[in-house]
Amino acid sequence: MPAMNTFKLSLAALALGTAPFAFAAAPAPSAPAMTAQDLVTLPRLGSFAVSADGRLAAYTVTTTDPQSYKRSTALWLLALDRKGAKPVKLDWQGSVSDPAFAPDGRLWFLSDKDGKTAQVWSVQTGADGSAGGPVKVTDLAAEVAGFKLSPDGTRLAVWGDVARACATFGGCADLPHGDGNTGLPGPGTGRLYRDGAGFVRHWDAWETPGIHSRIFAFTLKAGQVDPASGHALDGDPAKGGLVGDAPSKPFGDGSELTWSADSTAVIYAARQADRDEPRSTNLDLWWAPADGSAPRNLTAGNRGTDTTPAVSPDGRWLAWAAMARAGYEADRLVVQLMDLKTGQSRPLTQDWDRSASSLAFTADSKALIVTAQDVLDTPAFRVDLASGKATRLAFQKGREGHVAQIAELKGGAFLLKRDSIDAAPELYLGKPGQAATRLTDLDAGALAAMAPVAVQRFSFAGANGDTVWGQILKPAGATGKLPTVLLVHGGPQGSFNDSWSTRWNPRLWAAQGYAAITIDFHGSTGYGQAFTDSINQDWGGKPLQDLKLGMVAAAARDSAVDTANACAAGGSYGGYMMNWIEGQWPDGFKCIIQHDGVFDARAMAYETDELWFDEWEHGGHAYFEAPEAFEKWNPVNHVAQWKTPMLVITSENDFRIPYTQGLASFTALQRRGIPSELLVFPDENHWVLKAKNSLQWHQSVFGWLARWLKPTP
Repeated sequence: MPAMNTFKLSLAALALGTAPFAFAAAPAPSAPAMTAQDLVTLPRLGSFAVSADGRLAAYTVTTTDPQSYKRSTALWLLALDRKGAKPVKLDWQGSVSDPAFAPDGRLWFLSDKDGKTAQVWSVQTGADGSAGGPVKVTDLAAEVAGFKLSPDGTRLAVWGDVARACATFGGCADLPHGDGNTGLPGPGTGRLYRDGAGFVRHWDAWETPGIHSRIFAFTLKAGQVDPASGHALDGDPAKGGLVGDAPSKPFGDGSELTWSADSTAVIYAARQADRDEPRSTNLDLWWAPADGSAPRNLTAGNRGTDTTPAVSPDGRWLAWAAMARAGYEADRLVVQLMDLKTGQSRPLTQDWDRSASSLAFTADSKALIVTAQDVLDTPAFRVDLASGKATRLAFQKGREGHVAQIAELKGGAFLLKRDSIDAAPELYLGKPGQAATRLTDLDAGALAAMAPVAVQRFSFAGANGDTVWGQILKPAGATGKLPTVLLVHGGPQGSFNDSWSTRWNPRLWAAQGYAAITIDFHGSTGYGQAFTDSINQDWGGKPLQDLKLGMVAAAARDSAVDTANACAAGGSYGGYMMNWIEGQWPDGFKCIIQHDGVFDARAMAYETDELWFDEWEHGGHAYFEAPEAFEKWNPVNHVAQWKTPMLVITSENDFRIPYTQGLASFTALQRRGIPSELLVFPDENHWVLKAKNSLQWHQSVFGWLARWLKPTP
């Protein structure tokens, strides 16, 4: 999350008149229902940044051509202190991402606008949202994956894939194959992974031995990088330096590093790359001087994850989020606080049973602004440094929804990116305790012109009598029974939340004429760590009870829910649950949609990339050490009971749950003569992300649902 910026906010700016777009009128009775085409092509809000004086916001928007489905991302500027200001699009060629403001007001960003590799650029901005011509800041041999400016604007940290043996940011022609790849001994095309290699493939890419994501620090001269000033921040391996990816892969980003307040060092999160890496969640925080001298491990005593470092503006405090249990990727993220004068640290939120997903200091260095899941919402909280008390910052009455990014402004106001299960992300401005004002209309107007859906939350007594929460979405005003679909989230330590999705979007399912049910079963996040932990070694136990009880509770809550005319659908752990339901609840549904689900726990234990996850979930053992723990909840053992028609979806670049698991499910269905279909994407990973593929995914899914729930006479 970008550093919090400040400005003096006038009272007029908080008036509804500030919003450059009025809220759309209610749709006509004949308004069209939302379609998969809409989901694929609606504009998508990215990250935002606020200038140091608080007058200007910059944000990215990704658009999709409705015919070619080609996607492009552009930068937009919005004057925050001008009543009725209109957003201004900076119309340049090439991709644009990662907006950030320098102290002098220049806007920095990442782009390949010159037709070459992605590099850092900057542009002078005006208070009215105007901008001058872009200036190229870096022209480095390796592609820049991300960057972060120092607080004083004199240094730049950049990262990208660079050979560990290269002392510069790429350009080491004397290394093997010109890029440092040590895994191609030749003379053929075979990749060689030597003993102790660790990851050989991760998420959706084969590892390249000898190459890592590495951070370099450069000095800026006249707003441009001095190539000769670059220093690698991972140190000499022979002297205790790090060999690993920083930011971490596959999902690490700028939230995993920050500059010290005096701009002399970078603090970053990274994990050692060795034979144990596939079983390790041990990200540590490293203090790396910008001059390239040896980095220092700040969190060597914690064997769990340490991440999202943030330094207070006054330079006194370092805060981060940490997990205590090694090997557990869903442990509670407790905010830690280190006094940089004394080196002493303490857990700040040990008594707060929530996980901090992002954090940043307030301007006065007396508190942190933290986002965290809380039941079905993901609100922001103010955490006091002195007491550790977390106070919820409410920006919407009743349903807070999902706050994805937030920045503090002077006068007690905040700029935030917010969405909900029925509304796509938009920028909002407001003060806690008051209804925030929407500043953008990327999708709000278009969605409001479509047939609305009704959203309701419900709770019930689940397994062990514990309170379990769910949501029901259906076409607004629908009467009588509706065909129903149960959506089961992945993780399993996750949640559908009251949040927007560009993949599994409950609003879209409801718009097709279904009652869509989501249930946060035991193991879900946002309900305290004990509830999250309760799925461990119980994948097919309490969660299945919750789903059964939840369907009954949903039908009791809303008479439109028709459990006798229902299908179930889920991906990842939700896909596992579809395979489990086939053998354990065969009469529960008319059809099943299974996406990237575990079919055989034994094969999964040896085929998946991140071993720590699978082993932790089965008692912290490898399969050969405790096969009974894996076999207890193994769907393959119950194929003899399978009978429900199933659509199986998988992707060839999925290394988390390899596509062979989907093939095995389909083979079992075909062998038993159960109506079934198999959809395989050769160019997707664990998620279906490409526009045309997403459209095909939805067409296949909704066609399968209609076949069984809306049969033609």
